[in-house]
Amino acid sequence: MKRVLTNRKIRILYFTFLLGGTALAQHSPTPVFEGKIGKTVETTIESAPKNNPKAPAGAPNIVWIQIDDIGYGAISAFGGLIETPNIDRLANQGLRFTNFHTTAFCAPTRAALLTGRNQHSVHFGFFASNSYNTPGYDGYLPFEKATVGEILRENGYNTFAVGKYHLTHPADATQAGPFNRWPTGRGFDHYFGFSPEVAATDQWHPILYRDTQREPEDAKGRHVTELLANEAIGYISGQKAAAPDKPFFLYFAPGAVHAPHQVGQEWIDKYKGKFNIGWDQYKEIVLKNQKALGVVPANTKLGPKNPGVKDWNALSADEKKLFERYIEVYAGFVSHTDHEIGRIINHIEQIGQLENTLVVVLVGDNGAEGAGREIGRFLTNKRDETPEQTVSRYVKNIDKLGTESSSVLYPDGWAAATNTPFRYYKSYGNFEGGTRDPLILFYPGKIKDKGGVRHQYSHVNDILPTTLELAGARVPAVINGYSQEPIEGVSLAYAIDAGNKNAAERHNVQYHEMTGSYAIYKDGWKASFPRDRSKRIPESEEKWHLYNLKQDFNELDDLAAKNPEKVKELAEVFDKEAWKYNVYPLKDKWETANQSIFDGRKKVTLYPETHYTGSSAFRFSNASYAISAHAVIPAKGAEGVLLSYGNTLSGLSFYVKNSKLVFAYNSEGKVLELSSDKPIPTGDITFKAQLLYSDNKKEKEVTLYINNEKAGTLNLGAIATAGSGYEGLEVGSDVGTTVTPAYKAPFSFTGVLKDVVIEKI
Repeated sequence: MKRVLTNRKIRILYFTFLLGGTALAQHSPTPVFEGKIGKTVETTIESAPKNNPKAPAGAPNIVWIQIDDIGYGAISAFGGLIETPNIDRLANQGLRFTNFHTTAFCAPTRAALLTGRNQHSVHFGFFASNSYNTPGYDGYLPFEKATVGEILRENGYNTFAVGKYHLTHPADATQAGPFNRWPTGRGFDHYFGFSPEVAATDQWHPILYRDTQREPEDAKGRHVTELLANEAIGYISGQKAAAPDKPFFLYFAPGAVHAPHQVGQEWIDKYKGKFNIGWDQYKEIVLKNQKALGVVPANTKLGPKNPGVKDWNALSADEKKLFERYIEVYAGFVSHTDHEIGRIINHIEQIGQLENTLVVVLVGDNGAEGAGREIGRFLTNKRDETPEQTVSRYVKNIDKLGTESSSVLYPDGWAAATNTPFRYYKSYGNFEGGTRDPLILFYPGKIKDKGGVRHQYSHVNDILPTTLELAGARVPAVINGYSQEPIEGVSLAYAIDAGNKNAAERHNVQYHEMTGSYAIYKDGWKASFPRDRSKRIPESEEKWHLYNLKQDFNELDDLAAKNPEKVKELAEVFDKEAWKYNVYPLKDKWETANQSIFDGRKKVTLYPETHYTGSSAFRFSNASYAISAHAVIPAKGAEGVLLSYGNTLSGLSFYVKNSKLVFAYNSEGKVLELSSDKPIPTGDITFKAQLLYSDNKKEKEVTLYINNEKAGTLNLGAIATAGSGYEGLEVGSDVGTTVTPAYKAPFSFTGVLKDVVIEKI
């Protein structure tokens, strides 16, 4: 009897090939009715629809934990001096992967993680907020490359995303949508977290969304990581109560420990005095710990200091005092994050689910953040101050460091130390210090080599295929009507069994690229080409470098001059990969495509109770503008904010107080205010603030108008342009930290606010 291959079977085989042999789930959009219809109920045979996918019996729950901006040498599970007992527990009962790589920046890493593809392949070579209209950089995840949420939902899972998403284009991140690229449009049943296009939020005054709607500010003033953990626990509890046999997928991605470093004082105090050893000795101790754990080779040596990092012993007393507090705050933030992760893991254990739960912990979406430079920041680094003056001012305000009155990022010395033993930082796609992070797999049901260490090369796009293989999940050929393209990562499941701990690595070719710097890994060799926009690396070094990572763990011995043929070979491999995955053209400049829906519009009308993040809002850039508010002032008077933009460190506010119209301009923490020279009348009023730049674009002058009558003028001088910070634009209030100390948040307008019009002049 001949075997006949139908079109459908051919299609299944084709997609099986495309997806690297991954089995395919097939779900009919409309189930076939299998009963019988009669004229009456008595003569009808019912048949319930069977279109809901069901996970295989015993399918594990899955938790992905993505920590933000943390280096290889920070946490105790990888030899660092910051205590993370809950992550340690997962590592000690699971596996540590020492050769795991991210993309050097957060959004590209998350795009590769959620889709199992290379970041440029899914259009995230950089950020959507700095997009560029070519396929590798436009910031729109293609539907032909499904997310883990979409895939697991088709495999009978409930899917939840909590925390930072950062993969929605700013042009889509308003209440106009479209919402098909918000988390709930890309496979997640529920989302609770930041506005889906932003990279970070204030830890004490977060701007949060539930699915597609903004959440009110937490009345108890709790830390955002606690709020996120509470929500994750709530999702799990509700799901298991309703469907105890149905597995869940949780993507837990707190903003921690991305700047601003803010945490409760009790966590800061936990580390008081523990880092007076300084960053040089920190690195030495951590390297020794790492060798003992087996997460670096025994012959690993510390490399030369990164440019701009001083010897600890050469610092002044004020610098040491300030820099110790920076790392105490950061360490407290890391430990607090570990505590909240522990609450989630403990809850899963308490409900009897931990034995059958796969937990993947990605300790960093890139290397440690090196944007703090020599002295870091927690208030503002003013352009008219010397570094010594800034340090002195910071020391006088040191008790604010880590509180809601600060926006903290530690100096480069601590970024380099917490990145031990690698050189450079986040954003350096060509250095291991930008791309290598700890990875932990925990799965009691299948991992028997408790505390094992694995050294095979791996990449963030490997996490999805690893998860699918361990869970026995299948990739549908078609999801939501879109034919699926190949998964590009490689499953790490082959290395889990103790007998395979030294198995040959299967992910043996991988390119890296970020902001014009690039590298190629192949079979233990790495060729890299730095192009440094931060100017730490001299232009003379912008050439091919070559390292044998099997022998040179942290890239200290450049072999390019000795092996020109190997350099040529790898350069050709990079070029091939770059063309294949949309890496070209290299985006080594900051020019961007339109991002906000307001870009290109000279006039915008906004309405009360609306909010826009800094990346999605109207841009108050180096151009003159006018803000007009149409309001009704009752006979008893009114007060409150008409429009606010930014926070306590930078921004502007247009408000009414004490029967006066006021415009506040906050530049680098310095607030200049202009009050109207006459009281405001009652009735229908038009308020206007007009900000004009001088011809040389340096000085600014603001003028107030009430019902088109001039009501005061103030020359602001040549001050820095106000920014949005983490809080964006509000109409009718100032939520979070206030632009000016003249009022307390939210200072909502008590009259009738009809609209606010912003117009470029």
